[in-house]
Amino acid sequence: MSIRPWRDISRRKSRQIMVGNVPVGGDAPISVQTMTNTLTSDAGATIDQIRRAEDAGVDIVRVSCPDTESTAAMPEIVRAANVPIVADIHFHYKRALEAADAGAACLRINPGNIGSEERVREVIRAAKANGCSMRIGVNAGSLEKHLLDKYGEPCPDALVESALEHARILEDNDFHDFKISVKASDVFLAVAAYQGLADSTDYPLHLGITEAGGLRGGTVKSSIGMGSLLWAGIGDTIRVSLSAEPEEEVKVGYEMLKSLGLRHRGVQIISCPSCARQAFPVIKTVELLEQRLQHIHTPMSLSIIGCVVNGPGEARETDIGVTGGGNGNHMVYLSGVTDHKIKDDNFVDHVVGLVEAKAAEIEAASNQS
Repeated sequence: MSIRPWRDISRRKSRQIMVGNVPVGGDAPISVQTMTNTLTSDAGATIDQIRRAEDAGVDIVRVSCPDTESTAAMPEIVRAANVPIVADIHFHYKRALEAADAGAACLRINPGNIGSEERVREVIRAAKANGCSMRIGVNAGSLEKHLLDKYGEPCPDALVESALEHARILEDNDFHDFKISVKASDVFLAVAAYQGLADSTDYPLHLGITEAGGLRGGTVKSSIGMGSLLWAGIGDTIRVSLSAEPEEEVKVGYEMLKSLGLRHRGVQIISCPSCARQAFPVIKTVELLEQRLQHIHTPMSLSIIGCVVNGPGEARETDIGVTGGGNGNHMVYLSGVTDHKIKDDNFVDHVVGLVEAKAAEIEAASNQS
């Protein structure tokens, strides 16, 4: 029995597949994905972008393969990457065959535009021969014509039916190493489709609100849609689709999972919005700390509160806490207990040092256990 049952999330039971060396589904951690936006044919630029995503903690990276130049670059990209590479395939099924041969860990195909069942069977044969998993990627913007004719417009039932039709083709060909997504830019449509799909199958689900928008708007939209699904226990791997650099998608994805207690990586900063009571410039301080603490991967919590109204209470619940005090005497809490005071001089440097020391302590304890 949990001591805080209101925080518990009961995850949907799904079967597990492997995307390269990353387990997806079952009891595996929810993985964070992103997608490169360089020309895949430019292997150097694509690898550089993958490196930045890796530094941000990405688990899986997808690259688009629209032409033969792109699939020709795949072997170099796959060799250089430290995470599994998913080949994104639209229209030209032969690109999937080439990507599988080039070492892609997973093939993402869209049933709305990949073509006939025989073409899909060829993709399945290539996936089996190369040990690839697959993703059925249904999108509200590219539903099959017969479903649009049947339903009149993209709707949850249409997205689910498309996904299950394609799942049947894979299953009929004795292929079961796949995950499914039913993405839409409309939050209501996407959430309802995923809810329906979660009730209809036990395959792992890849979550996303497609074409969500820019960094701010897209983060909000994705957090509402994906957050509600994750809170309900739905979702095994996620991608936050933003008109922003891939590493920003990864950072938002981790923040989303951290806020729900589903995945922990790096420092979770709890900070106040600041007001006239603040005893130090909270907003600027938090901005600097976010920049200075990006290298910390150890899960831990840090509270930065400008005054004593909520500061002591928040500090009791975090690994390290700072509460603004009068005359530049700000109280520092370690593991919830008052420890010492600091002044404005070297405030940020001091907190960074405390975080680094705490991270080293946590890692040392983890290595001994």
